[in-house]
Amino acid sequence: MKKVNRSIVAIVGCVILVGASCVLAQDWPQWRGPNRDGKVSGFAAPQTWPKELTQKWRTTVGPGDATPALVGDKLYVFARQGAEEVTLCLNAADGKELWRDKYEAQAVTGAPSRHPGPRSSPAVAEGKVVTIGVGGVLSCLDAATGKLVWRKDEFPKVVPEFFTATSAIIVDGMCIAQLGAKDNGAIMAFDLATGNVKWKWAGEGPEYASPVLMTVQGTKQIVTLTNKSIVGVAVADGKLLWQLPFAPQKMAYNAATPIVDGQTVIYTGATRGAKAVKIEKQGDDFVTKELWSNADLAPQFNTPVLKDGLLFAISNRGNFYCLNAQTGQTAWTDTNPLGGFGAIVDVGSVLLALPEKAGLIVLKPDGKQYSEITRYKVADTPTYAHPVIAGNRVFVRDQDSVTLWTIE
Repeated sequence: MKKVNRSIVAIVGCVILVGASCVLAQDWPQWRGPNRDGKVSGFAAPQTWPKELTQKWRTTVGPGDATPALVGDKLYVFARQGAEEVTLCLNAADGKELWRDKYEAQAVTGAPSRHPGPRSSPAVAEGKVVTIGVGGVLSCLDAATGKLVWRKDEFPKVVPEFFTATSAIIVDGMCIAQLGAKDNGAIMAFDLATGNVKWKWAGEGPEYASPVLMTVQGTKQIVTLTNKSIVGVAVADGKLLWQLPFAPQKMAYNAATPIVDGQTVIYTGATRGAKAVKIEKQGDDFVTKELWSNADLAPQFNTPVLKDGLLFAISNRGNFYCLNAQTGQTAWTDTNPLGGFGAIVDVGSVLLALPEKAGLIVLKPDGKQYSEITRYKVADTPTYAHPVIAGNRVFVRDQDSVTLWTIE
């Protein structure tokens, strides 16, 4: 009987662990998901897609383009309400507010004033929520209560032309962020618990891209686009490990997040195309080796997703396209323009795309041609944030609201 009881306990324990891992697998805790690569696990595509998605709730939160963060049963939303930037913690099941933090934010002026809300997505880790406002104000909150842990404004009133859009990353107990502007900015690491500055690399300022993490032969690196380069900076001390020129030309920007695939970095920018380099260690130094370059296609305001050796993205002309990630050669380009803003998420057997005005599009990850399965209306206003996918749930952030849809 004792052996039977022990077996039952062991089975129950395994079920609990599996259940917990499933919840964790469905979290979207930061910009572009768990690994900042636009990939989602735990999604099971239906055999037959429904005619419509089911709306569970809709909550007005205020203007903003920042993608919400989902951790467990809590959805963290960063928005603007009047003259304040507000972090809201919502119950993911019903959209009801659990707590909020707010502070007076810099006014968004000129052409960017059409998007007065924050562009930078929250990062949630180690019981903290980190946000970067349009004016570069960096905040750290307690994820359970919303209590302010610390707040920093390292470059007051110093922002890129279209205000701050880069999203912070949390690594090894540090919050790492690109702050300031092209002529006065830096990549900075802050102690997550105290806000104390751990290191600062001020070689170049930010534009609009967000950093990602890469490890080469045991050395953790922050890889990101600056206002005129792509760089690798050591997580431990902020030392510059490698740097390649990638300055925007004409009406173009460094806005796409680099893609890391092992020791390969793929980076893109309108008017300059896409490039792939391998990062290698030689002695105490790191060197770059160009693998390929495609000058014809690149996004402007979105980041490609890497799927089975293929890159899927929306070009600066607003067309879906696909590149072979091994050779850089163009696989196909669709002729139907959808606008340059949008997000593409790899959910396993399909891709889910959310262009700014086209609704949620379900695509086959086809390397030969554009292959659309279906599409759904999910918002009445343009969408600039990523859809947050968790199981059969799709959280959509439009101009003023967040809506939970389910695939049933």
